Amino acid sequence: MKKQYSMLPESMNHMEMYGFNWMEFVVGVPSSLYIITSYKSNGQSNACMQSWTTFTGGKNGYFAIVSAVSKYGHLYKTLHETGEAVINFMSADLYDKCMSTCKNNGYETDEIKTSGLTPVRAEMVNAPLIEECFMNLECRYKWEKEIAEGDDYVLVCLEIVNVHIDERHMDENDLGRTGETGILYNIHHPINPESFSGTAHDYVGIVKKIRDYSEY
Repeated sequence: MKKQYSMLPESMNHMEMYGFNWMEFVVGVPSSLYIITSYKSNGQSNACMQSWTTFTGGKNGYFAIVSAVSKYGHLYKTLHETGEAVINFMSADLYDKCMSTCKNNGYETDEIKTSGLTPVRAEMVNAPLIEECFMNLECRYKWEKEIAEGDDYVLVCLEIVNVHIDERHMDENDLGRTGETGILYNIHHPINPESFSGTAHDYVGIVKKIRDYSEY
């Protein structure tokens, strides 16, 4: 039997949602997890763990549609100051160091260095990339839009203009971009409203290969 939810469940009335909609926690749809980096006006590296992004393109380019950028965070501020950033994909062994940037986020600090990671100036944009991350996408700001008028978050379009990929991760028979050493996925507080008791946890997932279509 399927349950239906069109209104906030009573069990979630007092849940801290940090500005997100309650439906996100009920449906639990995964989204790729990465760390996006830019330069602050003082030249120090800014780093922000980010998710809720679609990567899409066509004949006119390849784009990252970032759907949850806080108007009040350093990422939003630096995107408006420089117009450029780098999306960095980390493997699971770097997760803790990348997450520590959330604590080392003072405006006067280099948030990459203080987390034990290595900032390297990007090739085509004015932003740092993280050397230890296996894939880095250099991006330029294109436009932004409020999804709902007056929201605290905006949808931002970034054009991807240059890509760095570790050669071992290029080969899916080696480290690859999927599996235990590949791209991580954020599953934001998946809960069961029928039994929710006031606590919820984020999950980080990986892609598991279950079939090779080259066999067909």
